Amino acid sequence: MNMERKPVKGLLDRLRDGEQVLVAEGYLYEFERRGYLSAAAYVPEVLFDHPEVVKQVSDDFAHAGTDVIPAFTYYAHKEKLRHIGKDLEMEQINRRALRIAREVADQAGCLMAGDLCNTNIYVMPETPEVVAEITEMYQEQVRWAVEEKADYIILETSPYLGEALLGLEAIKKCGKGLPAVVTLAAYTDNTTLDGVPYAEALRRLEEEGAAVVGLNCARGPGSMIAMLKEIRKVCKGPIAAVPVCYRTTAEQPTMQRLKTDDGKNAFPLNLGSFGCNRADIAEFADECKQLHLQYAGLCCGNSPNLFRTFVEAFGREPLASKYRPDVSKSALMGADAQRAGLAQKIVF
Repeated sequence: MNMERKPVKGLLDRLRDGEQVLVAEGYLYEFERRGYLSAAAYVPEVLFDHPEVVKQVSDDFAHAGTDVIPAFTYYAHKEKLRHIGKDLEMEQINRRALRIAREVADQAGCLMAGDLCNTNIYVMPETPEVVAEITEMYQEQVRWAVEEKADYIILETSPYLGEALLGLEAIKKCGKGLPAVVTLAAYTDNTTLDGVPYAEALRRLEEEGAAVVGLNCARGPGSMIAMLKEIRKVCKGPIAAVPVCYRTTAEQPTMQRLKTDDGKNAFPLNLGSFGCNRADIAEFADECKQLHLQYAGLCCGNSPNLFRTFVEAFGREPLASKYRPDVSKSALMGADAQRAGLAQKIVF
């Protein structure tokens, strides 16, 4: 579908002007919640079976106020697609995701980002064979993103500095100058899985040319902010914060370590009871502002109504604000209910 693109201010220009870039991620879990993707396996089958759902979710996040539409190419690489016998269709599916994102971004006046992620085959110590395979995986996805007119490239969720450096090198080599936003997943308390302190790892990525560095996924706001305060002291440029929308704690700092009351792992099937509410998300937005984090968003567990809350906490009024909560009209808690005495009888 050909259309004239609206002029949109670029990522680097926004960052240079001190603006905050707000990014709705978490597509993977949202597709699973809607019944179009298998939990735990997390293979992006929805792109094959229901691309219209991919567009709808992208539209919904645009309506909620995102500045960026990321292409849903998370796990659209050989290692994951082989599980459903679709690895030979990898280029087709990547281009489909990129074109959907480009169409929605153009219609909404958003940026569009290509997306690279953890490969699940990185090992320590590195071997030439694995490095070559990962490099090929990243380079082909970057080339497709460039050809489909991405505005920048996201490289996300790697728990290894070494893997992230391979991805960043692929962006630098094949990205035709597109900016890179590189975020690590902090599964352990102090270091990446290849033993590098997080602040040092992100500083290294910054020095290697990433436009933005930070953390995404794994940790909720409750266990990510403290780490970002330390990272802020070391890194000189824009910092990214894109947590999951679950109530992680110092004792259970990642969603993978959350336990239900009977001591069982909540991840991956029973995270719902740990979900952040609107107040949690608004508090996280306030913390982002206090730390002057220019690139912020929500990852797994995100939904359009939560993201609207996030955006509104930055003082914005997205289209979805027309439908923000209005307790005054509630049948059980509004003015009519107060007059009729229902609120006292039912709610309190």
